[in-house]
Amino acid sequence: MDRDNRPLAEQWHDAAMAHVDAEAAASMLEETKSAVLAEMVSDELRSDPKMSVAKAETTVKASRRWREHVEGIVRARKAANRARVSRDYLKMRFSQWISEDANHRAGARV
Repeated sequence: MDRDNRPLAEQWHDAAMAHVDAEAAASMLEETKSAVLAEMVSDELRSDPKMSVAKAETTVKASRRWREHVEGIVRARKAANRARVSRDYLKMRFSQWISEDANHRAGARV
């Protein structure tokens, strides 16, 4: 993680907002996964009305398009997790700074 000279609270805010955005993107993909599957199955059934729903679902799940969709979900979740780690790292740095500052003040009083 790059360190910059901005206050930790400002850095944390930016990291938290990035996490919120990444989490929303991942959640959107996860929540619409079954709708995308249903749409793809429907497309298969339109192209071959005699195909069973189970066969259409199997065909879709074996497709490159479905695999790419699932991989996109995984990449989005990974990005959200990384954003959370970045946010948490800044929170830990801030806590460490507070502790070090308190120790410094206590040492100065002695």
